Amino acid sequence: MLAIPASSAGKKIIIDTDPGTDDAMALMLALNSPELDVRAITVVPGNVTAQQGLENALRMISLANRCDIPVAAGAQHPLFQKLITAEFWHGKNGLANIELPPSKCKVDSRFGPDLIIEMVHAAPHEITLVPIGPLTNIALALEKDPTIVPLVKEVIIMGGSITGGNVNASAEANIYNDPEAAQIVFQAGWPLTMVGLDVGDKTLFSKKYLDQLGQTHGPMNDFIYKVAHFLIDLSAQFGSNGAPMYDPLAIGVAIDASLVKAPLMHVDVESRGEFTRGETVANRHGTVERNVLHGDRYIIEGVDKVEPNAKVCVDVDADRFLQLFVSRLRGK
Repeated sequence: MLAIPASSAGKKIIIDTDPGTDDAMALMLALNSPELDVRAITVVPGNVTAQQGLENALRMISLANRCDIPVAAGAQHPLFQKLITAEFWHGKNGLANIELPPSKCKVDSRFGPDLIIEMVHAAPHEITLVPIGPLTNIALALEKDPTIVPLVKEVIIMGGSITGGNVNASAEANIYNDPEAAQIVFQAGWPLTMVGLDVGDKTLFSKKYLDQLGQTHGPMNDFIYKVAHFLIDLSAQFGSNGAPMYDPLAIGVAIDASLVKAPLMHVDVESRGEFTRGETVANRHGTVERNVLHGDRYIIEGVDKVEPNAKVCVDVDADRFLQLFVSRLRGK
């Protein structure tokens, strides 16, 4: 019998990323997981500028010796607002100030959203999109070609929260960086899983896991050890005993959905609120009151059902995921 090459056996994914530190960890997890077949990486501005993000993606793919994976530039800014970058959290270059060797890989000439459209049409019902940055590129792909919606297998997003934000009281960073794009993506009508702060904040990479990761060595292992060390030190300054694994957990859900509990809900993205712009507003009970105008007032005449549009991750087997992460990066 012929052995099946790993690439043909795995779940085909496109990672859309704004390569900062946890994106780096997510990318390396994906590249070291036989369940996944990374078909392309598209770069979106977010944690860093589009240009810095592209450079980071190319250097990481080169470090992993995977120049066969196309890396494409996408949007240069959010749809309607100015970009907010996060060097404060990710280091000056977005990669914990670690200088990776110059990339041996070349950038793909295609525009990121066009590459997504092309790949989805070439492999209908086979591609899972895993956006782990702001949703600008995915929204642009949808606006240009809405026919991709029924052809995408599923969308697994790192973003959002139904229990308060991290950039402010209500919004999570990826959604906050392009709320209009996020609303387009949430309302598209495809199978969507939201891996937000609700589970990311429970998945803390602590010194225990760092020590395990430090027991083995290799280019990717050593790079991620340094990134994790940076994040743990940063988290400690804010009173946390570990770094939340936001982006890697989205990859974890792509590998094994049983890591999380994710009930169906209807999610909208607030774009106009003075205090709530960028909030993912989830309807937990699936109904809204029906108000009918009678003269000078409305009267509640019943309740209408609201169709769910997302699986919202609310709980996670954090230790099982963190052990998976460490073992994959150690090549075990």
